[in-house]
Amino acid sequence: MPITTDDLSTTASLLQRFDHQGVTTLTMSAPERFNALSEAMLQALHDALAEIANDSSVRCVVLAAEGKSFCAGHDLKQMRANPDKAYYQALFARCSEVMQAIVHLPVPVIAKVQGIATAAGCQLVASCDLAVAARSARFAVSGINVGLFCSTPAVALSRNVARKHAMEMLLTGEFISADQAVEWGLINRVAADDALDEATEALTTSICAKSAVAVRTGKAMFARQLSMSLDEAYAFAGETMACNMLAEDVSEGIDAFIAKRPPHWRHR
Repeated sequence: MPITTDDLSTTASLLQRFDHQGVTTLTMSAPERFNALSEAMLQALHDALAEIANDSSVRCVVLAAEGKSFCAGHDLKQMRANPDKAYYQALFARCSEVMQAIVHLPVPVIAKVQGIATAAGCQLVASCDLAVAARSARFAVSGINVGLFCSTPAVALSRNVARKHAMEMLLTGEFISADQAVEWGLINRVAADDALDEATEALTTSICAKSAVAVRTGKAMFARQLSMSLDEAYAFAGETMACNMLAEDVSEGIDAFIAKRPPHWRHR
């Protein structure tokens, strides 16, 4: 994908990284553009996720955004300024790479959503392992409203919500509320607007209290078995559990359970 010199110089400022006690927060920082997934924003996300994938100190990632909205999807003005099939192919390929990087990241990724998450922004939420939203948040795959079926967002959406719910969103482009998003399986939790930080922190605290070995093993296993047949999935799951049982953390966890004491994980 073509990235201009100007874009490269601003990429770092588009995405802020903050690390604290094993939790890495990536904050999209283009509120004036509703944190749209421009070329530069996609590049920033791609680079940050690649760094995190090789950082063993990270236990959990929170994907957040500045301003009134989480993410309004692709930058439509930028897309209209480049009316070329090769450009669009490269743009959607890079976006797909970012979404898959989230899925394949060794640690859980939590979307912290306020305002709107539309089109590829909704895809971003669906691609995360977990999602917490403010009660006023709204979600849509709205490309249909401008004559464009949200094909790539449909991939992530259809892997989170039931088929008919996904098709309703894709064919109407209408918004659903945070409460409806929970009911349909797009997000996990809804918090009061002024309690979004606390709700997200409660989730990260719970995850970080678990064995890092178990969490990393579980995320990788869960993603792989989804595409397998039932017998293949069970065979793979059994092998994964057998290997997991040999980890020091499992011995410690079982001993702690028997002794009725908190476990002291070997790998933090």
